[in-house]
Amino acid sequence: CALIGGETAEMPGMYQAGDYDLAGFAVGAAERGELLPATDIKEGDALIGLASSGVHSNGFSLVRKVIQLSGLSLESPCPFAEGESLAEVLLTPTRIYVKPVLSAMRATGSIKALAHITGGGLTENVPRVLPNGLAAKVDLSRVPVPAVFGWLARTGGIAEKEMIRTFNCGIGMVVVAKAGEADKVMEALGKEGETAFMLGELVARDDDAVVTHGRLAL
Repeated sequence: CALIGGETAEMPGMYQAGDYDLAGFAVGAAERGELLPATDIKEGDALIGLASSGVHSNGFSLVRKVIQLSGLSLESPCPFAEGESLAEVLLTPTRIYVKPVLSAMRATGSIKALAHITGGGLTENVPRVLPNGLAAKVDLSRVPVPAVFGWLARTGGIAEKEMIRTFNCGIGMVVVAKAGEADKVMEALGKEGETAFMLGELVARDDDAVVTHGRLAL
């Protein structure tokens, strides 16, 4: 196994002489018939969003630029979260979805694919789990957007399209579920403490692999 790609990212503005980055990875094993994405993903399958806890672990190069524009420091009182510093809110721990999603998979048998919304946002991560000929039709107005993203967009003058391409914008993971079975998947996820919401559906692809409508509440 090799540690490659984004886990060996070069960030010259972050690391100084003598600094180093410690990274790691895990290897899992699964029965071949249980591997995701499933082979029967089709038009009409539902897209479910799992709420994020904030910025998570991606987009911080842009976050640092916005902080510079704002004139604030990391120790400054957070302008959108009373009683916390800007650093405390920006560094809210990344939500880990493994246990609740595995539980929902076993309880329902209705989950066909999972897309972790990391660097690249919806635009780059959702297409990775879709077969050729299908696109994700996403209703942005359904996303519960944490206040941090509205502050970043307004302070940095960042357009919605760029926000979606850079940050999770409130969607930590996208679940592809069998058509007609989204409610029981969301119920199972809710029992595990997750905030799950209908995000859209899979449609025949004409052009882009992710088609959005509605607007984010930035």
